[in-house]
Amino acid sequence: MVAIPLPRGAGSVTTMSKAEGIIRIPSFVEGIVAGEETDAELLVNIEDIFTTIVIIGSHDITLDILSDEIRKQTDDIRIASGNVGSLGGLLALKKGTAHIAGSHLLDTHTGEYNTSYINKYLKGLPVHVFHLVTREQGLIIQKGNPKGVRGIKDLAHGDITFVNRQPGSGTRILFDYKLHEMGMDSSRIHGYENEEYTHMNVAVAVLNGAADVGMGIMAAAKALDCDFIPIVKEQYDLVIPSAFMDDPKIQALIDITKSKDFQQRVKELGGYDPEKSGDLWKII
Repeated sequence: MVAIPLPRGAGSVTTMSKAEGIIRIPSFVEGIVAGEETDAELLVNIEDIFTTIVIIGSHDITLDILSDEIRKQTDDIRIASGNVGSLGGLLALKKGTAHIAGSHLLDTHTGEYNTSYINKYLKGLPVHVFHLVTREQGLIIQKGNPKGVRGIKDLAHGDITFVNRQPGSGTRILFDYKLHEMGMDSSRIHGYENEEYTHMNVAVAVLNGAADVGMGIMAAAKALDCDFIPIVKEQYDLVIPSAFMDDPKIQALIDITKSKDFQQRVKELGGYDPEKSGDLWKII
């Protein structure tokens, strides 16, 4: 069994409402390191734990829809997810602490997504790679674009504050690649070192004025009524160890990604194309 820490915001009410268990850390201990064994007090039935699919990796809003649809369309399967970036998701598969990794890692040499990273970090672990969505990545900006941002080059202006994604995330790799393409030095971007772990957190930072602009997906901008400048369409995949492919839970999840209900809800988010959702792309 594994424990996935829930994100902590300004308060703990939402965190507690989503929790499935509690681990108590003594006041004289700084924390629990990865791989350490400890006791957890369950807030759900033990049977629920064994019908849970663990998805670790890049944040994407469609995973929330997938979680909702799998609850609606099956009696007992649930999804638990953690947002640690695409690379973190692949490493979780390697460690055996997840069933699925969500990934959109761009190979800046070939222009292909995920394959080279899987070959590098999951060597010796056969995997099936399924398309989940194609999505619009770009600049999330304040409503009305008060700073007159037109593209990435404008981020070098001293009066514009940027909010970044964390190293290892597919969005960070994409942004750094675009900077390299344009010959821009990240040190010229005010706020480059400011990092968030989800697209929605980036959009919130722009909405509340903590930043003027951030790199993220169109759906996050639309959800919070921010403006958006498209930069690129990218591929977001589900990477699944081949050993799990006979598991009925995994098969049910793939079937739901192909369903009309899931795909219609994804389209309504804006900036997504679910035409290939559920298609097997590669076996590596």
